[in-house]
Amino acid sequence: MDVELNVTLLTLGGFAELHKYRYLYFVIIFTLYILILCFNSTIVFLIWTHENLHEPMYIFIAALLINSVLYSMIIYPKLLSDVLSEKQMISYPLCLFQGLSYCTSVGSEFLLLAAMAYDRYVSICKPLQYPVIMNRITIYVCLILAWLIPAFETSVLGVLYSNVKLCSFTLTGIFCNTSVYKLQCVPSVAISIYSMVMLINIALLPLLFILFTYIRILRISYHCCREVRKKAVKTCLPHLLVLTNFSCFIFFDIIIVRLDSDLSKTLRLTLTFQSILFHPLLNPIIYGLKMNEIFKHIKILLGKEIKFIEMS
Repeated sequence: MDVELNVTLLTLGGFAELHKYRYLYFVIIFTLYILILCFNSTIVFLIWTHENLHEPMYIFIAALLINSVLYSMIIYPKLLSDVLSEKQMISYPLCLFQGLSYCTSVGSEFLLLAAMAYDRYVSICKPLQYPVIMNRITIYVCLILAWLIPAFETSVLGVLYSNVKLCSFTLTGIFCNTSVYKLQCVPSVAISIYSMVMLINIALLPLLFILFTYIRILRISYHCCREVRKKAVKTCLPHLLVLTNFSCFIFFDIIIVRLDSDLSKTLRLTLTFQSILFHPLLNPIIYGLKMNEIFKHIKILLGKEIKFIEMS
């Protein structure tokens, strides 16, 4: 029985001095988790309930924020439980599920950002064809593919991982991500090749498409009138800020995994917190403040809440 437990249970050893700061960790993580759920859900609710926000750009924003909520739900509940536990442990199947769900969420975010970039390109560079190109069917196809492609590709990766023999049972992080790869006795060539192909499909190609699209938008808008340039900056800036934020988050995650043995536990924990805590929180803040139509509805909603509090 003990041998079976050693094989199936993994230790999460990424927390620094948890015994000293256990409740501080919990309060910070729990507070940010609630803020993430509230901020993202509020903007999704506003987009859902107001007809003037039922446009492709806002629908993609809502999908992106829903993806942020799903991403948070993959990590935070287990993280909060671990903070209050004496031993931070997770079963290998659950760890694999968390790691693959994490990869799916990351891939979906890249594909949704690519869909948003294409939407902005058609809106600014082909305004007369916009209603025809970005119709309801196009939106549905983009949304379905953005979630199904990463889910399918990570499912195949899960099948490859299911037959892997483990020789290490300690993860140096605080949750399961791509670092699960380092637990293998012998690195699998099939997993390495497939992981690289998957990375290209759901991350690198969408990123290159996004960069190409925004460069194209900037070039075309530069030769147009001032109104077009103003529209380009006004609508593309929030997306570029989110893309920059997300790219930094992925960059930090790669650093954490690749330079694992060279980083101190405190620095590794700091980088991990930066990537998992602030990314899903910044998205609704950026869109709430930078998108005028959303910001207007937020002010109206806050005004109603203040009046309700004053009346009660």
